Amino acid sequence: MKIGFIGAGKMAQALARGLINSGRITAENIIASSPKRDELFLEQCKSMGLNTTHENAEVVQKSDVIFLAVKPVHVSKVASEIAPALSKEHLVVSIALGITIRNIESLLPTKSRVVRVMPNTPSVVRAGASAFAMGSACRDGDAETVERLLSTVGFAVEVPEIQIDPVTGLSGSGPSYMFSVIEGLADGGVKVGLPRDLAIKLAAYTLLGAAKMVLETGIHPAQLKDDVQSPGGSSVYGMHKLESGGLKGILIDAVEAATNRSRATGDKALPRDFRNTEM
Repeated sequence: MKIGFIGAGKMAQALARGLINSGRITAENIIASSPKRDELFLEQCKSMGLNTTHENAEVVQKSDVIFLAVKPVHVSKVASEIAPALSKEHLVVSIALGITIRNIESLLPTKSRVVRVMPNTPSVVRAGASAFAMGSACRDGDAETVERLLSTVGFAVEVPEIQIDPVTGLSGSGPSYMFSVIEGLADGGVKVGLPRDLAIKLAAYTLLGAAKMVLETGIHPAQLKDDVQSPGGSSVYGMHKLESGGLKGILIDAVEAATNRSRATGDKALPRDFRNTEM
């Protein structure tokens, strides 16, 4: 299988590195394109052994699976460039924020096989969480292909497309929320006397350990939280402060706001004739 990336930024590079490290795809079977102004991205790809080009159509001609790793505003332009070279044998995987499958299909030849994916930045360290939705023209086996590719950089799951924007609000944007949590916990540690470097490490490992407990035990987070809080202990006092500040409500608001922003971004990035087609 030959893989192409239109757009050679951090997410494209993370996916390419995951594919190579997994042994499933060799570097010589991957090609990436980027505009001349982003030559640095292509240099980084070359250092990984990838083939590179400035021509998006060349990526299509030399690939079986094409990842659209571009910003939403560039989707229409890129689609018009690759449409003449695209056939029904190609699988197009879009990671463009907010852009629906139906709208991508409208920009490509009839019956194009389109998949929409929302990855997240921990894919860079092969600890990503990706959700993907399949287009109407996709074939049997396409979902398995996408899952195999995405699983090289972490967890991957198929969902109905209506859930992709909520996934964006939760796992797509979630790392930024958790970085703020780590920073806040570390600040608290510094306030009570811990060195900054140690406080950051303890905070990060605490989130890592809590996440592993949820995933590996299968126990509901509320139960795990209660298990930490012994009667009259320090944890319940800290939890009282968090609840007083509305921590869970703020996180819910953040997920909702990011979800709505994803929908609005995709809507605004498209030609007016195609807007709000999913509503």
